Amino acid sequence: MRCNQCDDAPCMTICPTNALFRADNGVVDFQDDDCIGCKSCMNACPYDAIYINPETNTAHKCNFCNHRLEVDLEPSCVVVCPTQAIVVGDLDDPNSAASKIIARDQVAVRAPEKGTNPKVYYRGADQASLDPLRTAINSDGMIWADTTPSHNTLSPVQQAHSDKSLVARTAYTTAAMMTWKSKVSGYLVTKAIAGGLIMISALLVLLGHADNQLEIGIMPPLVAGIFTAITGALLVADLKQPKRFLYILTKSNTESWLVRGAWILGAFAAACAIWFLGGITDNTAIVKAIAVPAAVLGAATAGYTAFLFGQCAGRDLWQTPLLLPTLLAQAVVAGGAAYGIGDLFMDLPGQRVARWFFFLGLAALALLIFAELTAKGSRNLEMAMTEMTKGAYASRFWLGGVLLGLLIPGVMMGAAGLFEIATPALPAIAGLCALVGMFAYEDAYVRAGQSVPLS
Repeated sequence: MRCNQCDDAPCMTICPTNALFRADNGVVDFQDDDCIGCKSCMNACPYDAIYINPETNTAHKCNFCNHRLEVDLEPSCVVVCPTQAIVVGDLDDPNSAASKIIARDQVAVRAPEKGTNPKVYYRGADQASLDPLRTAINSDGMIWADTTPSHNTLSPVQQAHSDKSLVARTAYTTAAMMTWKSKVSGYLVTKAIAGGLIMISALLVLLGHADNQLEIGIMPPLVAGIFTAITGALLVADLKQPKRFLYILTKSNTESWLVRGAWILGAFAAACAIWFLGGITDNTAIVKAIAVPAAVLGAATAGYTAFLFGQCAGRDLWQTPLLLPTLLAQAVVAGGAAYGIGDLFMDLPGQRVARWFFFLGLAALALLIFAELTAKGSRNLEMAMTEMTKGAYASRFWLGGVLLGLLIPGVMMGAAGLFEIATPALPAIAGLCALVGMFAYEDAYVRAGQSVPLS
C-alpha cells in the first residue's frame, strides 16, 4: 500500500523508538536498526500502509523511494508506470505538476476524517471507491476478485451492513495481518490485577490495617510485583525484535504512550518494591508512606493503555472516551478478585471492604460496557462493534466477558453480601470467574478493533 506521507503522521507519534521519522525533505521514512517490531504503527496507520517484513522482523512501508529522491531521481513507481498515471511533485511549489493538478482538478484523499492531512490525492475519484468499508467483493467471475474466506474485504456480518447501492466496487484484496492478539489481551488483565490489588490494599492501609505484616505489608506488593513482571514479559514476547526491548528506554520517543507506559510500569514496580521492603522489615511507616503513591501508580498502570489505544488512529473501536474509566473499573474488579482468591490461603483483613470494592467494580464495569454498546459513531466503529457482538467474537464477548465475567460473579458477590455468607470460597470462585471473563472480553475487544479492513 502506498504511504500517504501524512503531515500529522500517527505512525510517527506512536513509534516508541523514533524508527519512523520525518526526513529533512518531508518524507516519512523508517530506520530498520531502531525498530523493535511492536506493531503499534500498523494499528496507528489509517491507510494500512505498514507491514512487518518477514525477513527483518521490522516495520516496513513505502518511503516514497527516498533513497532515489535524495539523488534527484523519481520514485520507482513513477518511472515504471507506462501511462503516467502517477504524478509526484513538491506541494510547496505551486508550479509543480502535482500542485497544479490539486489546485485545478477534483481530487480526493483517503479517510479525510482521520485528520492526518495525507499527501496522496486521487484525481477524479469518488469517495466510495476509496473506502474499503463501502463495498464487498462480488463473485461474478472478475479475474482479480478473490473471494476466499481469508481474503474477503468484509466479514459475512460486516457485508450484511455494507452499502449495496453504490456504483463503486471492490476489485482486489489482500489478506490483512492481525497485529495484536492474545498477548496484548493477557497484558491488559495482568496489569489490571497488579494495579487493582495495590489500590485495594492502599485503601485498607488508610483504614488502619498497615500493621498486618504478612497480609498487607508483604502479600500485596509481592503479588503485584509478580504480575507486573508477567506484564513486562508479555510485552517483550509480543515484539518482533524482543532483543531490542531496551530501545524503549534508550531511544525513547516521549510522545509515544508505549514509552510513557514503560515509565509508569517501572515506577509502579519500584513502588511495589518499597512497599515490600517496608513489609519484610515490619516498618509500618514505610507502608503508610508508600500506599497512596503506589495506588496512584496502580491506577496509572491499569489506565495508560487507553491513551496508547487512542494513538491507534486506524482503530475506531479504541477511540472511545469510555476506555479509560473501563480500564480503571477493570482494575477495581481485578483487585477485588485477586483479594478474594488470596483470602482462601490466608486470613486477610478488611474482607467486607474488599467484597464491596469487588461488587461495585462489577456494577461500574457493567454500566460502562452497556454505555459502550449503545454508543454511535463512524462506520468503522459500528462494523467493529458488530463483529464483537454478533460476529466472530460474539461468544467470547457474551459468554466470556458478560456472562462469566460480570453476571455470574455479580450474582455471587451480591448473594454473599445479602445473605452475609462469610465463607471465602464464594468470593474466590467469583474472582476466578471475573478474571477469566475479563480476558475473554479483552480478547474480543482487541481482535474486533482490528477486524475492520483499512485498505
